[in-house]
Amino acid sequence: MSLSDRRTFLLALPAAATLAGCGFTPVYAPGTEASRLQGTVRMDDPTTEDGFDIVRQIEQRLGRPSAPLYGLTITPRVTEESLSVVGSRDLTRFNLIGTATFALRDLADDSALLTGEVDSFTSYSATGTTVSTLTAERDARTRLMINLANLVVTRLLASSESLAL
Repeated sequence: MSLSDRRTFLLALPAAATLAGCGFTPVYAPGTEASRLQGTVRMDDPTTEDGFDIVRQIEQRLGRPSAPLYGLTITPRVTEESLSVVGSRDLTRFNLIGTATFALRDLADDSALLTGEVDSFTSYSATGTTVSTLTAERDARTRLMINLANLVVTRLLASSESLAL
């Protein structure tokens, strides 16, 4: 082991001890309630581009369902508001405000285990050509759906212990 490796190891020990002392446990550690969600949540089939973006992100975080025990319905809503107007009265900046209502249900009896709503926003610039503006808008919508999906997963993981999944 080189000298720099030893120093790094020795410097990391107090941080590891501090985390262990405060009861820190990785959310996906084996045996945790949240780890039981891995590969067990089946999303409803998407019907829109926004839905595909959400499903892709949820599956990236929780894995593709190999043995689904839970169903997850997410309904996104997006509103757009103009943010900036230049001297010629052209709109140059837009906010996309997203809300996603979600429901986690037990597939065995279709009972609701957790419901809620999350929200986020992002923005894009409309300066340039029509093609660049449409590309910026699509990119902003994708980012917004990823944010909403991450917020839903965070809520599921935070609630998994109290749900006793």
